[in-house]
Amino acid sequence: MRHPSRAYGSQAVRLVADIDHDSWGSVRASLYETARVVSLAPGLPGHEPRLTWLLEQQMKDGSWGEGPALYRLLPILSAVEALLSVARSDTSSGTGREQIAAAAAAGLAAVRNLPATGPWPDTAAIEILVPSLIAQINDHLGQHTIEATPSLGPWSRGPRLDVPHGFARRHEQVAQRCRSHGVPFKLHHTFEGIFQHVPPGAVPAPDGLLGSSPAATAAWLATTPASGQSEKAVTELRKVARRYGGLFPEAAPLKAVERLWVAAALAGSGLPPACGATVRAWIHDIYDAAGVRGAPGLMPDADDTAMAVLVAALAGEPRDLAPLDTFWSGTSFDCYVGEDTGSVTANAHALQALHAYAQCRPAEGAVRLPRRDLVADWLLAQQQTDGAWRDKWHASPYYATERCVTALARHGGPTARTALRSAAGWVVATQRDDGSWGVWSGTAEETAYAVKILLAAQDVFHLPGADRALSSAEAVLEAASCTTGHRHPALWHDKTLYAPHAMIQAEVMAALQMLRMRGEAELIAPGGERDTEETAS
Repeated sequence: MRHPSRAYGSQAVRLVADIDHDSWGSVRASLYETARVVSLAPGLPGHEPRLTWLLEQQMKDGSWGEGPALYRLLPILSAVEALLSVARSDTSSGTGREQIAAAAAAGLAAVRNLPATGPWPDTAAIEILVPSLIAQINDHLGQHTIEATPSLGPWSRGPRLDVPHGFARRHEQVAQRCRSHGVPFKLHHTFEGIFQHVPPGAVPAPDGLLGSSPAATAAWLATTPASGQSEKAVTELRKVARRYGGLFPEAAPLKAVERLWVAAALAGSGLPPACGATVRAWIHDIYDAAGVRGAPGLMPDADDTAMAVLVAALAGEPRDLAPLDTFWSGTSFDCYVGEDTGSVTANAHALQALHAYAQCRPAEGAVRLPRRDLVADWLLAQQQTDGAWRDKWHASPYYATERCVTALARHGGPTARTALRSAAGWVVATQRDDGSWGVWSGTAEETAYAVKILLAAQDVFHLPGADRALSSAEAVLEAASCTTGHRHPALWHDKTLYAPHAMIQAEVMAALQMLRMRGEAELIAPGGERDTEETAS
């Protein structure tokens, strides 16, 4: 049983209380999503400030977005299409049309300057959203009002944007299937990619945001006659805008995901007793026998369902495993029904959930032991030759690797030990000179994952270089935890990159607490030395 230190305990209690008082989720506004609302719902209050913010976010090279160049393709296209839509409009604007046109022209140049062949990131529905936006941009460029502006005239008279290599006209192909068979639930979140190609009424009126997405909701509004149902959707958008200063995140509210991931992270280093009642109340609210949704309007999925089962078990109130059965494929768990590519992190969370449940209810958990073995085997087969795992929900291999290492370390066995050794060796070899880890640059978030990988491995065997790596990492995490308002880089995948601040903060806090506990344990060990003999789990 891990006992939290007083400093960690007070920080954790404060974080849990903050989350409990804000059901929306601590994420930054999405440039992609906000630009879609600018284009599709210009009559929504706050349009002019949103347009100004969009212009202010443009970088010197004409691009928009976070992360490396290839990740900026979709945000650039979204911003350019929105600006072209405004420039083409006859409505008066406080922002000069030529300023808007110049920004759009710079964005078009930025698209042309991107690498032509990718590889493009595996973000949500990028294969639909990119060709859809390019088609809309090319349509704008053919309009007289666009040709008449000095900045955009050459673009209007020149060649149109090509769909980048690796993208087909998937939006039209998908829309054709939707016209024949209806719009599947999984496309509600990215409905803006096909809305122009399906008839009005193809998607029923949403109860809140369509697919939890402001962009999808604005697209639905753009094809829906004014009515009480459309007014309800406008009201929902206005609620979100008020929470995010007139702007929009990629999903709202992020309540379930944030609470589950934060609780699981904090429990890994010892959930303070003062947080227990709140976490149990979260589980009571989130757990669903039909499967857990990451946000209202999304499909139930294995990832959130597994995390709900895991957190419930860690909080001492285990919930039935049956909702997970819906996603079982025979060898692993699908994230959701109709999934195209599997997720190692969702399966790692499911394996953790199965183990945690078995600890609470051994007799019932034993029934699913064969399934645990199959999931472990599936995860082991996904490990890459460098020792890492990679996944579609996060840009960083450190996140996916930590999830898999944590799950496999609890599962045990000689094959799992070999995989842990390989993963830990990769972590030691990839540490940066300043003590951090990161796929693009050193970050506190990825450093936290790397620390947890090494600590899990050291519970099984001694790894040369790990102690030195952990010591230098502690300073990185201490600095991040002491910096007020630390801005974590966006590494998580939705339609574009996003950064769930509270979830990241919990990971950093938990990893730092684990390091402190390790240091205290070494001080009280006989002779002050740790056993460096390799042991079997």
